Amino acid sequence: MSNKPYTIQTAPFVVPTTDGKIIKEHFGRASDGNSQLSIAHMIAPAGWSEPFQTPEFDEYTFIIRGKKQFIIDSEMVILSAGESIKIQKNTRVQYSNPYTEPCHYLAICLPAFSMDLVNRED
Repeated sequence: MSNKPYTIQTAPFVVPTTDGKIIKEHFGRASDGNSQLSIAHMIAPAGWSEPFQTPEFDEYTFIIRGKKQFIIDSEMVILSAGESIKIQKNTRVQYSNPYTEPCHYLAICLPAFSMDLVNRED
């Protein structure tokens, strides 16, 4: 245990996935037990998409490289590198990368991401 007023994350929790998406949670429920906030580095492969969901948390996304498509309610939004978005909790959204290059991005959730709170449609 350190007495320092900071924590450096050198071993983020790698979330197991079945869709080719890479999720490395640096802070959050899975990595350090923090239920207030989660920060994850994500890589969505070309052609990736996931079902619609209505999360019970605010989600901030910052695009590092590539592009990501959002369908928010019925509106399509496309973000490119250097752009960011905040999607308020209890908003129906679908995330995808229908493009030919992987999309690298940061996802920050308040409170922290949890499968119990994401409410995915299957």
